[in-house]
Amino acid sequence: MNLTDFIDFSFIDVIDILLVALLLFYLYKLLKGTVAINIFVGIVIIYLIWRLTDLLNMDVLSNLLGKFISVGFFALIVVFQQEIRKFLLLLGSTNFATRRNLLRYFRFLNQEKRVSNLNFDVLVDACEEMAKNKMGALIVIQKNNSLEFTYSNINQTDMKLDPLVLQSIFFKNSPLHDGAVVLKNNRIIATRVVLPLSEKAKLPAKYGLRHRAGLGISEKTDALVLVISEQTGEIVYIKDGEFYSIDSFAALKETLSQDLDD
Repeated sequence: MNLTDFIDFSFIDVIDILLVALLLFYLYKLLKGTVAINIFVGIVIIYLIWRLTDLLNMDVLSNLLGKFISVGFFALIVVFQQEIRKFLLLLGSTNFATRRNLLRYFRFLNQEKRVSNLNFDVLVDACEEMAKNKMGALIVIQKNNSLEFTYSNINQTDMKLDPLVLQSIFFKNSPLHDGAVVLKNNRIIATRVVLPLSEKAKLPAKYGLRHRAGLGISEKTDALVLVISEQTGEIVYIKDGEFYSIDSFAALKETLSQDLDD
């Protein structure tokens, strides 16, 4: 056997490797900043252990892990069911061929870091006023992960961030107060957004549906969330699936500035 047989690459092999590398690259960008990355890393670790046990002829453990790997594909479908559903709906739509819709979907995959120009003074002043008036609110601030999967054209808007606009949206009798507001940079890009709820079994009794929804989106993306309680006026800051109490509005402004620059 010739030694060069092991390195006999054809042009098709090169294309195959490039396509796999491109697929893994976009998969990483899709998962980066979400809790799903932990699931993906776990599956990769189990796969590597399985290959190692197979090479060492550890038959029992190898067979056990092999059975798990065989259903790993279906586990990924469950984890990414929302994204897969959105992509299939886009494929089946009559407007898929238009450049606008195609680029809009792939912006969901593009999660490169952008410099935020959010006006912290405006946002914090609005939160302070709403907290004072015990006006319930759920505000989601987009960072690197796109939040387009949470809203549709019906919820989409484009308004400059303004304290009076936010207060009018979350006014109790407003048709837009039920749901979340999504901020991107210094714009309100969606209103009345229904967020995925957290599946955590136990939450503090004082936290309601708004808090569970804010926790849910922070578990799935790197978004920052502000929740104002309608009963107490308390402001809760949510990041990476964790609740943080707000000591002062100056501290809130500083925290937002630091987290958006990360």
